[in-house]
Amino acid sequence: MTNAAPAARPGLISDPARAQRRILHVLVASQIFSGAGLAAGVTVGALLAQDMLGSTSLAGLPSALFTAGSALAAVAVGRVSQARGRRPGLAAGYLTGAIGSAGVIVAAVLDNPVLLFLALFVYGAGTATNLQARYAGADLAAPGHRARAVSTVLVATTLGGVAGPNLAAPTGTLAEHLGIPNLAGPFILSGLAYALAALVLALWLRPDPLLLARSLAQAKQDGTATAPASSDEGSGGVVLGALVMILTQLVMVAIMTMTPVHMHDHGHGTAASGLVIAIHIGAMYLPSPLTGWLVDRYGRMKIAAASGITLLAAGILAALAPGDSVGLLALALALLGLGWNLGLVSGTAIITDTVPLATRAKTQGLVDVSIAIAGATGGMASGIMVAATSYPALALTGGILSLALLPAVAAAAYRR
Repeated sequence: MTNAAPAARPGLISDPARAQRRILHVLVASQIFSGAGLAAGVTVGALLAQDMLGSTSLAGLPSALFTAGSALAAVAVGRVSQARGRRPGLAAGYLTGAIGSAGVIVAAVLDNPVLLFLALFVYGAGTATNLQARYAGADLAAPGHRARAVSTVLVATTLGGVAGPNLAAPTGTLAEHLGIPNLAGPFILSGLAYALAALVLALWLRPDPLLLARSLAQAKQDGTATAPASSDEGSGGVVLGALVMILTQLVMVAIMTMTPVHMHDHGHGTAASGLVIAIHIGAMYLPSPLTGWLVDRYGRMKIAAASGITLLAAGILAALAPGDSVGLLALALALLGLGWNLGLVSGTAIITDTVPLATRAKTQGLVDVSIAIAGATGGMASGIMVAATSYPALALTGGILSLALLPAVAAAAYRR
């Protein structure tokens, strides 16, 4: 394969550590942009749909749609990465997200809900790509440092992820000056951010981490004439890693999606909800270096169990927090983000440990499809449940559901 040739250059193979440092720097830069693109849409997507449709029951639909779109994109990005490397797969995913952002703006101008939902589906490609980038950080990492490599990529999302929601009000004002509805303003930022992330990766993600990792593995195999050792966890590791990330995604998306709507119903504006979502996204990514160290130091299983307990605490606090208390809701959403982070880093490490390089990108893409479907389910069901019951009922149900991680982790530890 012609595009694999750069990864096989002797100079790069002799110094993979230098290549890994360069790759992490490029991934960090792209994640800063993509974090802004991801967060901006999350902040106002539900409010935009509610404003167009005049119904709270469908306010979870935008989250469900762009999460469902991310499921399709996860397959596509995984397959392109498997065939041609991480660089073309990730760059194409972010460019698709930018196109979806532009579609949302057009839909808002035309006041067309059908176009809005279609555009949000396409916009979901940015979410999938943002998550897939974490695997690129681990391709060249040593087994004992994989979680820390994943966390380095994730923490970079914090800068853009925190800035994005706090720019909801200013970008809304800018949109009004341009003749665009206020709530579509953050998608201007989102489209620009995703396009810049795609550009950074297309130009500078060289050598390609997955192609170089394959070349290194092949060179090692040729030198030793020994077949690579297979993982002792087998398919059980894939199932466990996927389950950890699926449950944390389901609970996180469900509660996060309806929090801005819950706050809006209690008289808070986009600035207050943007602040809470910014804190939430900061908690999703900022603890990543510590989480990565904990996962590498104390093991994947213990941190996966800790994620379930943290999500339970988040659900209970969100359920008990008064609707007019921005502080308590922010704390609940911070715990929600932390629980998600613990689950994502530990689950990603389990998957990467288990899957061989020959099928790694394809399997990772399929796992992320399951995660995206879980997020879509949580986003869609959240609006329906809040309309039928209440936000506190949703939060408490999500917290209790997260406890299912504990017996799964205990069973896996017992088998080992």
